[in-house]
Amino acid sequence: MASAARPPEPEESVGTGRPGRRGAQGLSAPPGDSLAVGTLRGAAAPARSVVASPRPGKGKAGREAARRRLQLPPASQAEGRAAGAAGAAEEPPLSVPQEEEEEAQPLPPVCVSPMRGMWRDEKVVLYCDQVLQGCKAEDADEAMSKYLSEKLKLKDRWLGVWKTNPELFFVKYEEASIPFVAILVEVTCKPRQSSSSCFKVSVSLAEPFSSNIANIPRGLVNEILEELEHSVPLLEVYPVEGQDSDIHDIALALEVVRFFYDFLWRDWDDEESCENYTALIEERINLWCDIQDGTIPGPIAQRFKKTLEKYKKKRVELIEYQSNITEDPSAAEAVECWKKYYEIVMLCGLLKMWEDLRLRVHGPFFPRILRRRKGKRDFGKTITHIVAKVMTTDMVKDLSSDTLLQQHDDLDLALDSCYSGDTVVIFPGEYQAVNLALLTDDIIIKGVGKREEIMITSEPSHDSFVVSKADNVKLMHLSLIQQGTVDGIVVVESGHMTLENCILKCEGTGVCVLTGAALTITDSEITGAQGAGVELYPGSIAVLERNEIHHCNNLRTSDNSKSTLGGVNMKVLPAPKLKMTNNHIYNNNGYGVSILQPTEQFFIVAEEALNKGAASGDKKEDSMLSRVMQNLNLEMNNNKIEANLKGDIRIITS
Repeated sequence: MASAARPPEPEESVGTGRPGRRGAQGLSAPPGDSLAVGTLRGAAAPARSVVASPRPGKGKAGREAARRRLQLPPASQAEGRAAGAAGAAEEPPLSVPQEEEEEAQPLPPVCVSPMRGMWRDEKVVLYCDQVLQGCKAEDADEAMSKYLSEKLKLKDRWLGVWKTNPELFFVKYEEASIPFVAILVEVTCKPRQSSSSCFKVSVSLAEPFSSNIANIPRGLVNEILEELEHSVPLLEVYPVEGQDSDIHDIALALEVVRFFYDFLWRDWDDEESCENYTALIEERINLWCDIQDGTIPGPIAQRFKKTLEKYKKKRVELIEYQSNITEDPSAAEAVECWKKYYEIVMLCGLLKMWEDLRLRVHGPFFPRILRRRKGKRDFGKTITHIVAKVMTTDMVKDLSSDTLLQQHDDLDLALDSCYSGDTVVIFPGEYQAVNLALLTDDIIIKGVGKREEIMITSEPSHDSFVVSKADNVKLMHLSLIQQGTVDGIVVVESGHMTLENCILKCEGTGVCVLTGAALTITDSEITGAQGAGVELYPGSIAVLERNEIHHCNNLRTSDNSKSTLGGVNMKVLPAPKLKMTNNHIYNNNGYGVSILQPTEQFFIVAEEALNKGAASGDKKEDSMLSRVMQNLNLEMNNNKIEANLKGDIRIITS
């Protein structure tokens, strides 16, 4: 029969992420999600779906019977299937006593962790100064264990919700329906053990019998606990509300340890020498906070999270593979071990790049284009490539009689055929082209007709959409629609790019101009970016004229107020050069224009002048802002900057 489950209390995480521990990482579910097996989300259903189960018999046979019973369909479904399977060989029914099973009560709420409301500076002080206290990486386990042990002395018995992997109770189940099994238990803390990550506590069923699975057999739970000798990982237990204040301190300590092993600890930490481990932990806290508050745009943050999860998964796979080799490994097994090991090393290297702030300051963008420039054709002629399903004489009537033409029904083929000096003419329709991420030659790509009717969408399976390192490439009269790609909708790695009369509908980050590159945007519209609409990296150049930049910084984050990105964002040192004329920048969730400086010393002269003139009012501040803009090679004329959530222009010290 189907098991009926209740929505869990909202939690940041369940269990821990460090391999080698019994945990339930990633098993948390959004509050309010229905966990009832066979019930579609949003469908009308009784408030509590309960199916009575016979009490399991004692011993292994009874336990297996109960586990199998939890995966069988409801009686109505079972009867229908039986009718369709008449005459087929069937397994004999289980012989178990047909008693009414005690129904589990709803779980009480667990303590809400204060960790959720902590600012980044508070987290840094907590971990670096209070818990780790300047220890080395190899001593981090000991420091966390000492911290947790001190807190556990406050109370040796308390009530908590034990959340564990459903595999303990179910032979088959849908992870989306039952992400974890939760049981109300009474906890008895043992004396201090070797490591906080492996800390065990004694538990027993608490009264009343309560679970997120309404019809889980009490007898099965008791037998599972006996099998575990009533000892479970402490980090799988969450104290419940309604107890004294000491329990809240224990709940916070548990969350501190969980967060450390889920987000801050890396398996290679105690294998490598690190001169200042707490400084490394601070960088990881900054990385986590940058992801949470949207400083690192959502799609790019997802790439980091997937890489981290892949690393953890591959490490566990290697450990399991090695443990299954009982004798001296064969040549094939040795090769497979080395293969898995080097894959882990590669993923480890990628994660370390993210954690190095000096590398991350320029964002996750690294050279994507490995294609060499073709240059001009040997015979010196240029070709106009017509992109349309069918070419007619009307399409080419405005071209000179000596124009060399090629017709393509695929934009990718047209771009692949281009040499420097060629022109690609696109007629109305919807197109995709992975070669837009490989622009190395000086070409013109232009649409004919209304720009809204010439739609080029990105390939969701690719990281990049439009990437250029050509000396001079131009896109005109087009709509670029980003879907699924994580890099900027347009990334100028080097050289110069011109966008003229284009619509850029972003889903990831906006237009990114990397160090040494140049960009000109005229008469265009940029909207929907999860970061800034235009992002200028140190030493870049941009000219923006008669553009609309709006509804950018649409971050999917719980704390949108922390993010400052908006219409245009400049990262200085060395300062980019920016000329803005007659642009309309509005309705962005950060500032209209933000200038990010890495140190306070960079504008020390300007800030001193601002302080001297503070009593004179806003005119002095406006004057000094103009002076700073002049020092930055920032020229702004006749721009309309309005209705941005944080304000118009802001200098931000990171």
